[in-house]
Amino acid sequence: MDSATCKAFKTLVFLFVLCCSTVLAARIGNPPVVENAQYWNEGAQRRLKAAVNMRANTNVAKNVIFFLGDGMGLPSVTAGRILKGQLKGMSGEEEDLTFDKFPHSALIKTYNVDRQTSDSAGTATAFLCGIKANAGTVGVDYRASRTNCAQQKGKEVDSILKWSLKEGKSVGIVTNTRLSHATPAASYAHSSERDWEGDADMDGVQGGCKDITDQLISDNKDIQVILGGGRRTFIPLTEPDPVTGTNDQDKNRRDGRNLIKEWIQDKENRSLNHKVLYNKTDVLNTDIQNVQYLLGLFATSHMPYELERDKSDSGQPSLAEMTELAIKVLRKNTKGYFLLVEGGRIDHAHHDSKGKRALHEVVAFDTTVETAFNMTNEKDTLIVVTADHSHVFVIGGYPSRGNDILGLTDYFGNQPDEPPSDNKPATTLLYGNGPGHNATHPRENLTGVDIHDIDYIQQSAVPMKWETHGAEDVAVYATGPMAHLFHGVQEQNYIAHVMAYASCVGENKDHCKAKPVPSGQNPLRLSLSVLELLGILVFLLV
Repeated sequence: MDSATCKAFKTLVFLFVLCCSTVLAARIGNPPVVENAQYWNEGAQRRLKAAVNMRANTNVAKNVIFFLGDGMGLPSVTAGRILKGQLKGMSGEEEDLTFDKFPHSALIKTYNVDRQTSDSAGTATAFLCGIKANAGTVGVDYRASRTNCAQQKGKEVDSILKWSLKEGKSVGIVTNTRLSHATPAASYAHSSERDWEGDADMDGVQGGCKDITDQLISDNKDIQVILGGGRRTFIPLTEPDPVTGTNDQDKNRRDGRNLIKEWIQDKENRSLNHKVLYNKTDVLNTDIQNVQYLLGLFATSHMPYELERDKSDSGQPSLAEMTELAIKVLRKNTKGYFLLVEGGRIDHAHHDSKGKRALHEVVAFDTTVETAFNMTNEKDTLIVVTADHSHVFVIGGYPSRGNDILGLTDYFGNQPDEPPSDNKPATTLLYGNGPGHNATHPRENLTGVDIHDIDYIQQSAVPMKWETHGAEDVAVYATGPMAHLFHGVQEQNYIAHVMAYASCVGENKDHCKAKPVPSGQNPLRLSLSVLELLGILVFLLV
C-alpha cells in the first residue's frame, strides 16, 4: 500500500470512528453535569474573563430590530426560561433564553406621566417616540388627555420609525396582535385614545380625529412591511371578510372604505411591487426579490395564541416566520432598516390569568429573537429586547429544583410554614389579582384539577374580572452597535434615544459624520509616513 493510499485509508477509518462516536453519544446522551464547587468556580471564571475582555461595539447600527414582549416582566422571563428548558427535558433553571446571552442589559422604569402602574399605550409612546405620556394615548405628549380629540391637535410626536424613514431607511412592523393595537399604533399614529382603532370605535367623538387604522393606511404609505392581525378595521361593514366570508357587526368600518384596496391602489399608482398576505402559504411563497411592500392580515382580530395556532399552510404564520420574512424584505435597502416586532399575546394571557398560555408565548417570542439574531450580524445590527410593563404574576412556594413550572409546588422538608396553612395544594405560578379568586368561597382544593389545561386559570389573591399590570421595573437586553449604552436604571423613553443614536437617526447625529482632518495634515501623507517607518524598521532588522 503506497503512502497516498495509506493516508486515504486512515482518513476513512477516522471518519468512520467519528460517525460512530457521534451516533453513540446521541443515543446515550450527554453525561449529567456535576454541579460541584469546581463547576461553579470554573463557570464564574469563564464569565469573568469574558467580561474583562469585553469591548464596546461603537459601530453605526445600519439596522435596528426592536423586540417588545408585551407584559413580559421579570417573573415571565424567569418562568419562560424554565419552561423552555423543561420542554427540552432539562431541569429548566439552568437554561438560557436567547436574549439572556446578550452582553448588555439595564432596568427600565415603566410609569406613565399620570399612572404609577402603566398601560401599553403610554409606554409604547415612551420607548418608540422618546417621551413619556399619559396612559391610553399613543403618539401624543402629556398635554393630550385621554379621549379628548380636540386637545390632541398640536401635541403629536413622531416615532423612531418615522425618524428612520427620513434618513432613507426601510421600516417594518410585525405583531401577533391587531395592527391597530397600542404598541404598533404608537409607531405610526397620533391618538388621544388607544381604543379608536377603527371608525366604529369613534361614535360620538367630536373634533375630526382619524381612527388609528385609517392613519396607518392614509398617512403612512411608506411603511414597507406591515404584518399582523386586525382585518376587521380595514373592511367595510357592507363587504365580507376576504378569509372568513363574514363580517364583524361591531367593528367593521362604517365609512364604506376598504383600506386593503386603498393600500393596493396606492402601490399600483406608484408602480411599486406589492403583495397582500392572508395565511402561512402566502408568507412562505413570497418572492422576496420582486416585492417591495407587504401587507399581511392574518386574523380578523388578534392572531391566535401559539398553543392554538393553525400551523398548516392555510393557517397563520408564527411570529418567527413573519419576522424572518420582514428582515428578508427590509435588508434589501443598502441604507438599512428599523423593524418593530411585538409578541403581544403574552400580555393577553396574563390578563386572563392563564399562565400556561403566557409562558408558551414567551418561548415563541424567544424563538423569534433567535431567528433574527441568526439572520443578522452584530457588527451592523442593534437588537433590543424589552417589555412595556410587567404583571402581578409571581413564582413562589419553595418548589424543588426541576419541579414542573406549570405544576403544583412540591413542598418539602419539615418546616411548618412551607405548605399553605389551609393544607391544600397550590401551583408555583400565582397572580396578585384577577379572575382566579372567588371572594365568597374558600380557596379551591386543586387535588384532581387539570392544572395543565391551556385554559386553567391560576389562583389569585384579589378577585377582579381581569388581572392587572405590575408596576415594577422591566429589563432591557441589547447586542450590537452601541448596545453598551443600555446600563444601570433608566427611564423608559431612554430606549428610543439610544436606538436613534446608534442608527444615526433623529437627534445626536454628529458622531455619524466623518471626523475632519486637522488643518495642515494630509491623511494620505500620514498613511505613507507609517509605511515609510515600517519599511525603515524592516530594513534595519534585515
